[in-house]
Amino acid sequence: MPSTRRPSYRAGPRRPPAARGESGSSDVISASKDSPAVGQATAPAAPDNVLSFPEPKAKRRRRILQGTIAALVVLIGGILAAAVYSPVLAVQTITVEGTRLLTPDQVRTALAPLQGKPLPQISDNDVAALLQPLVQVKKVTAEARPPSALQVTVTERVPVALVRQGEAHQLVDVEGVKLSDNADPASIPLPVIDGGGGTLPKDLFHAITEVLGALPADVLARLSNASAKSVDAVELKLVDGQTIVWGNAGEKELKAKVLEALLKAPADPKNPVRTYDVSVPRHPVTR
Repeated sequence: MPSTRRPSYRAGPRRPPAARGESGSSDVISASKDSPAVGQATAPAAPDNVLSFPEPKAKRRRRILQGTIAALVVLIGGILAAAVYSPVLAVQTITVEGTRLLTPDQVRTALAPLQGKPLPQISDNDVAALLQPLVQVKKVTAEARPPSALQVTVTERVPVALVRQGEAHQLVDVEGVKLSDNADPASIPLPVIDGGGGTLPKDLFHAITEVLGALPADVLARLSNASAKSVDAVELKLVDGQTIVWGNAGEKELKAKVLEALLKAPADPKNPVRTYDVSVPRHPVTR
């Protein structure tokens, strides 16, 4: 059965009527709550509970690995820097091998600026630059022997002839490089070239030295002199007075082998050989 009660309201205290110019009613119902001012951004409320998830194992391993690598790079860099600049590895002793025309002391004197320099800072180019004034040196290699020794191995130019310049004799290699100014021909078993680069044309001079450079040492030691009327007419003389007709510089390795074999052949006293002609090496002639 529906209720017969009626809601009752208790009137609040009357407010004076609004002053002239003011708007509003006499009874205002208002509700207030701490809220930001108009136009102010509202920050999201922080949750009461935040769940933290553990770092993935793969990511953690990668981070540890990257840190370890970075530390190793720094450590190795420090070790290398210490080695390169450390006075503990400074050069104190220089040993020299491979010299025949030069003496080890001549090489050590030229390399004196390397004394006290750390071994890791020395290269073959540094050593070669200091030895450049020594024309006898064709190639050089250097090897560090820690803590303070430097091993230098010299490859010298090979002399192939003596060039007569007036009363003097110059020792030269296959490229015509002068290795000494005044050599004693009596003590050096090498052929003599008359004139050299002064009166002998350069092309003839190089044709002769190229031929001499192809000969083995035992054959060179048996030669007395070498000459060329043209680049195709190189001739050699043995100390026994025999003549070797060589021709041009073509097939020089084959000609050298043929000549060496002919010189080793037993001599016939009844028919002594005066001339060895290897200008056509596949058909040599003796007469």
